[in-house]
Amino acid sequence: MDLLLQLPILLFSVIIHEFAHGYTAHKMGDDTAYLSGRLTFNPLAHIDPIGTVVFPLICYFSGMPLFGWAKPVPVNPYRLNNPSKDMIKVAASGALSNVGLAIVCAILFKIALLSSFILGTSITSLLLKALRFGVIINFALAFFNLIPIAPLDGSKVMSGLLPLEYAQKYERHTPYGMWILVGLFITGFIRYLIIPPVIFALNVLAFFGLRVF
Repeated sequence: MDLLLQLPILLFSVIIHEFAHGYTAHKMGDDTAYLSGRLTFNPLAHIDPIGTVVFPLICYFSGMPLFGWAKPVPVNPYRLNNPSKDMIKVAASGALSNVGLAIVCAILFKIALLSSFILGTSITSLLLKALRFGVIINFALAFFNLIPIAPLDGSKVMSGLLPLEYAQKYERHTPYGMWILVGLFITGFIRYLIIPPVIFALNVLAFFGLRVF
């Protein structure tokens, strides 16, 4: 039952993530995603067999927070109004959209909890579980994508923030980025890059009265 709740939430979350990239790029002058038919909420335009199906199942059965990815939205930095600065915004928009979704889910969790006498025990229990997953999955997506290793969004943010000389040296890791990520997953070290920030974010929500556990 948990997996049946989590997969649709993950799918919706990665679609919002990619849409945010495309929408932000479009606002900054690059209509590549729009012309490619990716500025849409249609799941068929975004599903990646490995990132949206296989990888989430691996996470689920290995005890990791459920997360994955959709097909990356195409962005042409040279069509942006200000390529260096706008690319930071485009790259960061995906993670920010997931943080926003997590906060929305936490607020809805609070409302559902207060409205339990109206919804009934069984419906409320299922809704609270789904919203709790929504919070965790979206925070996990946000922090995973902000890891500064190519091809993740965090690497693009880092490249944009560094002075040109240091950015060029930093980007030398790009051809090996995917292998570095694979190594992090195989060794299990990826947990320490995702779980502590998620716990911190949950504690921040709790501080503001949006406790979901």
